[in-house]
Amino acid sequence: MQKAVEIQSRNLTLRGMLHIPDNTSGKIPVVCIFHGFTGTKVEPHFIFVKLSRRLEKIGIASVRFDFGGSGESDGEFKDMTLFTELEDAKAILEYAKSLPFADPERIGVVGLSLGGTIASVLAGDRREDVAALCLWAPAGDMKRRILEDWTEAEIQALRSRGWWDMGGNVIGVGLLDSALSLDVYRRAAQYGKKVLLLHGDRDQMVPHQVSEQYLEVYGSNADLHTVKDGDHTFNRKDWEDEVIDYTVGFFTGELLGAKD
Repeated sequence: MQKAVEIQSRNLTLRGMLHIPDNTSGKIPVVCIFHGFTGTKVEPHFIFVKLSRRLEKIGIASVRFDFGGSGESDGEFKDMTLFTELEDAKAILEYAKSLPFADPERIGVVGLSLGGTIASVLAGDRREDVAALCLWAPAGDMKRRILEDWTEAEIQALRSRGWWDMGGNVIGVGLLDSALSLDVYRRAAQYGKKVLLLHGDRDQMVPHQVSEQYLEVYGSNADLHTVKDGDHTFNRKDWEDEVIDYTVGFFTGELLGAKD
């Protein structure tokens, strides 16, 4: 069963979808699913919908919301920053834990691209609440890429203007400043449970090396699966199937396997 749900975060209404397995009895695991930059709770070729339905079939509930300013949630996209999305992610985590059928000891998190960045920081900050973490092409290198791609003069020009147009999306300077100030890998490193990284080796938006950096951060707690020839959002059926299969297998082992 799936149904539309709403929660409050930062005085905004976040709109999402809750998937609940049929014939639920007792407490069950819940997975929180975080979308990427300019993405939504559906994501390209409905990959998040397919993931939620697969999890539902094996007895794992899931929640997937639009972050504030994205999709159908309240707010303006130009006001989003890494810190606002992190606040929203924490509100989503609290909602997942509060569900009457949820086992708070078996909460998983998965994030794509910028959603992977947010997921990794959330897991580090709330490591006692996240039982398993799965990152799809996580964009943990935003600070490095900004400093490499933009000159100081260009950064100052953006700050002076206060916003810029990215394909029709108005981006606020707050996103730039949050990317430069958030120490993603340091925050992520506080997480000490199992992590699965999934990344295409032909990703042209977030280099495969970023997941390799995460692998160094997490050490023996993490595994990296490379999708051969895969792009950033796994835009081919066999790539999509591979990513969903690995993700469902990971949560089966870490969340269902953890049942007493």
